[in-house]
Amino acid sequence: MSSIPGAVPEKPPVRMSSPPLVHLQSIALTFGGTPLLEAAELAVAPGERIGLVGRNGSGKSTLLKIAAGLVESDGGTRFIQPGATIRYLPQEPDLSGFATTLEYVEAGMGEGDEHYRARYLLEQLGMTGDEDPAHLSGGEARRAALARTLAPEPDVLLLDEPTNHLDLPAIEWLEAELRSLRSAIVLISHDRRFLQNLTRATVWLDRGLTRRLDRGFGAFEEWRDKVLEEEEAERHKLDRQIVREEHWVRYGVTARRKRNVRRMADLADLRTKRTEARRSVGQVRMTASEAETSGAQVIVADGVSKSYGDRAIVDDLSLRVFRNDRIGIVGPNGAGKTTLLNLLTGELQPDSGTVTLGTKLAVVTIDQKRAALDPTLSVTDTLTDGRGDSIMVNGVPKHVVGYLKDFLFQPLQARQPVSALSGGERARLLLARALATPSNMIVLDEPTNDLDLETLDLLEELLGDYAGTILLVSHDRDFLDRVCTVVLMSEGEGRWVEYAGGYSDMVRQRGEGVQARRLEAKPDDKTGGAAKAAPAEARRKMTFKEKHALETLPQRIDALGRDIEKLQAVLADPGLYARDPGRFDKATALLAKAQADLAATEEEWLELEMLKEELGA
Repeated sequence: MSSIPGAVPEKPPVRMSSPPLVHLQSIALTFGGTPLLEAAELAVAPGERIGLVGRNGSGKSTLLKIAAGLVESDGGTRFIQPGATIRYLPQEPDLSGFATTLEYVEAGMGEGDEHYRARYLLEQLGMTGDEDPAHLSGGEARRAALARTLAPEPDVLLLDEPTNHLDLPAIEWLEAELRSLRSAIVLISHDRRFLQNLTRATVWLDRGLTRRLDRGFGAFEEWRDKVLEEEEAERHKLDRQIVREEHWVRYGVTARRKRNVRRMADLADLRTKRTEARRSVGQVRMTASEAETSGAQVIVADGVSKSYGDRAIVDDLSLRVFRNDRIGIVGPNGAGKTTLLNLLTGELQPDSGTVTLGTKLAVVTIDQKRAALDPTLSVTDTLTDGRGDSIMVNGVPKHVVGYLKDFLFQPLQARQPVSALSGGERARLLLARALATPSNMIVLDEPTNDLDLETLDLLEELLGDYAGTILLVSHDRDFLDRVCTVVLMSEGEGRWVEYAGGYSDMVRQRGEGVQARRLEAKPDDKTGGAAKAAPAEARRKMTFKEKHALETLPQRIDALGRDIEKLQAVLADPGLYARDPGRFDKATALLAKAQADLAATEEEWLELEMLKEELGA
């Protein structure tokens, strides 16, 4: 995959005076009695690059689906320029009914499209085109869907989180590919650098309404803050006006009141306007509870090595981590970043060498799978370990509902089970619990998953002020730049090299970013190139048991997923516990077991897929 320096030059932007290819006007949509969209607008001219931004749950994905014609709005109009071609990238693609991924991608192309692009895009995304869609992981299905969306080079691309499940090489390749296209693009993403590099206009969806800035995402946040400040000033002005009118009502001359019926009506209107005003969603307020200061040396690794079969994950690594270091661990998918993290924290023992942890260490971990959350516990019990309604934050007791409000939870959610939360809410709950735990080292494995941009900003600020050591695995270039003082980079074959600074500093020092992991040696390898890159299958082949498991585990995963959906539907009944507590307890226990089984099965399948990739099976 190519990196940005070698990308095809971006096509010149098209002037805004061009008539729109897609035009949504006054779009309204209500879910469950609450308006999600009230008067949303979206106009996409030829060649435009628009970032669609907003808080989690604001309706961005829904608005994109309305533009794609997949969801019908309650009100407003949708106009598509006759003859314009539109392609939409869903977050959960459906590949059923296709024999191979190549067939799936080609099915999305028309007669005049260049069909070579189907296989080209799949290969650039790390696939062959021969994969059976029934046996794909969620990440592979997303990659295939991305290839299908891009292959026809349509007039309009509607992309919902296109970088999900992509590693750094794939993200930078995708960025270059999109810059080379003439298609208009509407993009939803939590990757700040991706948005900054691609967008030329920004549409902000907030409280059911849209505002447009005819500049890229780089200028958005300053503009948004100014808008919110002006809105707050108007609110204060309205409050003062109401106070003045109420004073007149109470103390004005009685004889004049009959002549001022309209003024009374105006006061009622002001009160209604103030009551119904939809305030901006609050900001997450994060504070990390600090433990006793750790020793000066936090981690000492001497000659550490770890392999799986013939594959070296870490080879003879020696590393010193000192108090207050901020270390980012980067590399392509499959490089072993999480394995290295587990070695450095003592969660995994090396094959050889030693890892010595410093004194007085108090570690909290935020992992990408949210595995630390028990889906059967309530939100309150998750934070308090079942001990009442208060939580200690920096040695001070705080009511759990008030603490949850700091992380944008509603009071009613305090008693909900974790299983009822969205992905973004689970991410915030995990942050809330981790940050309440006294620590002097934070370990973060892909912490940016499911977090919106505002929450990411505040997490970055917290980590910047954190009086302790940070170990971070992330594919988010901007997050790495803002947080890290050292980058530990995978150079292949188990070698890890330290670079001072953040991700951009590492790129400047190396002359390139993270490259896709390859099994063969580089052409200029002084050790003999092809002789060193002998086919892995000549050394080892998959056993019959491993092949059978790889073929059957996807069906097991699907079955567990269906069981979980059924159990969640049972538990969604708000009156079940009062009506039949025994059934509620049984369903809760079965749900926890099914979710644990699903996690274990997915892990087993992933390990076999990695083995298959290594052996070239």
